[in-house]
Amino acid sequence: MAVLEKISLTFVTTSPFLPQRDEYPNSYTAPGNFTRVTEFILTGVSDHPDLQIPVFFVFLVIYGLTVAGNLSIITLTSVDPRLQTPMYFFLRHLAVINLGNSTVIAPKMLINFLVKKKITFYYECATQLGVVLVFIVAEVLMLAVMAYDRYVAICNPLLYMVMVSRRICLLLVSLTHLYSFSTAVVTSSSVFSESYCSSNVINQFFCDTVPLLALSCSDTYFPETVVFIFAATNLIFSLIIVLVSYFNIIFSILSIPSSEGRKKAFSTCASHMMAVTVFYGTPLFMYLQPRTNHSLDTDKMASVFYTLVIPMLNPMIYSLWNKDVKAALKRFLTNSRCSFKSITYSVCK
Repeated sequence: MAVLEKISLTFVTTSPFLPQRDEYPNSYTAPGNFTRVTEFILTGVSDHPDLQIPVFFVFLVIYGLTVAGNLSIITLTSVDPRLQTPMYFFLRHLAVINLGNSTVIAPKMLINFLVKKKITFYYECATQLGVVLVFIVAEVLMLAVMAYDRYVAICNPLLYMVMVSRRICLLLVSLTHLYSFSTAVVTSSSVFSESYCSSNVINQFFCDTVPLLALSCSDTYFPETVVFIFAATNLIFSLIIVLVSYFNIIFSILSIPSSEGRKKAFSTCASHMMAVTVFYGTPLFMYLQPRTNHSLDTDKMASVFYTLVIPMLNPMIYSLWNKDVKAALKRFLTNSRCSFKSITYSVCK
């Protein structure tokens, strides 16, 4: 689920594209003489049969790159002694979040490309929604934490190790995960406190709040309000921290007299600035279109970007735009090659 997607939440409780009750017998009769859903059917990314296999391979490559890239960032920032700074500590946790977010969705989605009926059970759907929310909210907050880290590094370099000490780093990461977990529990609980009957077809490739609430046969005012409040709070809080931090960063960089000093200062935050631009810029571009152009396909595109594409792009951004990570990767590959040669030599000897 994309967090920005919730800001543009349309309070919808019915959909003209959903099949009627009798088409899907995956339900049971509950007290009160109405049919309660026990499993859901996902429509997937595309409903064109001819595109299933080609799209499967596209997303397989995306997920493969995501796993390889984020595991590389996690490994390098864990073993390389030159990357044991607060900046790379936060980057490692961002990589864990990106890897987790993609892994919750991609394997199930890839399997669904190869089967005719894309079924997900009720409690499986609830679990997936909750875990996705944990990682999405955590990513939003982690980007804000990383912006604060860059602000302190550039604007208050003499106090950097005091204001961003290891204890403070652990506290910020712990609060991020605790808050994201709490948000996910409250939001997913409110969504699944609704009664789901009649249709069970989710117009999405994973269990997401908006298409789920569109299937509810009870009043959705409360869960919609909960989703909106949490989404708006998370988005506004994160954006304020990012914008204020980078306003001060840019002001400080421009006040540096030498061009070499400005270039060096900018290089320390260029990768994070690019990641933030991608994270916020793409969905804003999607949702700032005229309302007549907005559709469920736009929501799917936003979801694909947040859950699959951004987790793939972030390792590329932080490796291609960061000379320290590139140097660490070279050292790691060199040491691995030397270790392999030593083992081979010992065995042969």
